[in-house]
Amino acid sequence: MGLSFSPHPHHTPLTEDDLLSRLRLIRSRRVGPVTFHRLLADHGTAAAALAALPGIARAAGVEGYAACPVEVARHELAQGRLAGARLLAFGGPGYPVALADLPDAPPLLWVQGDAALLNRPMVALVGARNASSLGLRMADRLATGLAEAGFVIVSGLARGIDAAAHASALASGTVAVQAGGVDVVYPAENAALAAQIAAQGCRVSEQPPGTEPQARHFPLRNRIVAGLARAVIVVEAAARSGSLITARTALDQGREVFAVPGHPFDARAAGCNMLLRDGATLIRHAGDVIEAIGRAEATQPAMPRAVVQAPPPRHASPLPGPVPASRPLAEIAALHSRILDRLGPSPLAEDQLIRDLAMPSAHIAPELLTLELEGKILRQAGGLLSRAV
Repeated sequence: MGLSFSPHPHHTPLTEDDLLSRLRLIRSRRVGPVTFHRLLADHGTAAAALAALPGIARAAGVEGYAACPVEVARHELAQGRLAGARLLAFGGPGYPVALADLPDAPPLLWVQGDAALLNRPMVALVGARNASSLGLRMADRLATGLAEAGFVIVSGLARGIDAAAHASALASGTVAVQAGGVDVVYPAENAALAAQIAAQGCRVSEQPPGTEPQARHFPLRNRIVAGLARAVIVVEAAARSGSLITARTALDQGREVFAVPGHPFDARAAGCNMLLRDGATLIRHAGDVIEAIGRAEATQPAMPRAVVQAPPPRHASPLPGPVPASRPLAEIAALHSRILDRLGPSPLAEDQLIRDLAMPSAHIAPELLTLELEGKILRQAGGLLSRAV
């Protein structure tokens, strides 16, 4: 499968045991991408992090915690091979350089098709599922013009604007980021398009093969769409839509955001007009985008950052989650209550939470992981936290 991992441009092979450990770690309960990277940095290897997980859970008051079984990881690898997919590891050959600096970068990506596209300059093109005929024509012209300028078009394989963008960029290169498994096409009406993308472009997912997409998967997909791209273009979008989530995620990630204006009476233009009101760049055609970000050959991504795997300090607990024994339980319980009081079902940025609590982040971060392992808070893309309901 050509799997390897290294924090540096010169890659060292990833053994089957290492791969299984990484897969088990990210598939373990309550371990998301941010927690994965923290555990790997603290413990050096995925195997060591797996060994530490039960202790972290016990310290958090969760008894009987078990990591993802090795049989489950082996089954996923087998299913991926059956689907003709390849697994890319964070920091390894072929892993998208554009994702490497995200704090919630996917630790592993399943890929069908031409993985080389993932390291070419990209522009994301997203918009309404119930797109107008004018919106579809705009998506087609933008995708065609940007493809001629050397950009790969990335989108989410949804109906409407996404599908039009993919179809127009097939000949020159397009990447479809999927909410479910890389072998699961959603919506089903895009099955023929998805097959063409697998043959001529690239399909990507961080979910296990065979996973049916659920509502919680779409924001995760959107962060990858935005993260891969140099810029995100919104063609049509309602006031509350996944396209706006993608645009806001792009802003959080330091990407450019462009929007196509629409008539104020058209609900499908409300989201774009809101973005423009809030500072997005108005575009009329592909030339406006190229003028703002340059041509593709001038926007090659930098090499990925080195992954620092420092040993845990000797004077502190090696685990990010357990509460140090010297801290009074009453103090810990009070801090947990303050954190939970600040959080609700609507996501809140972790930085804002820390500012609200007026405490050092070093005191709060371990307790956030403890509450995450307890299932009391949820960590979402873009450094957002919410209270589990």
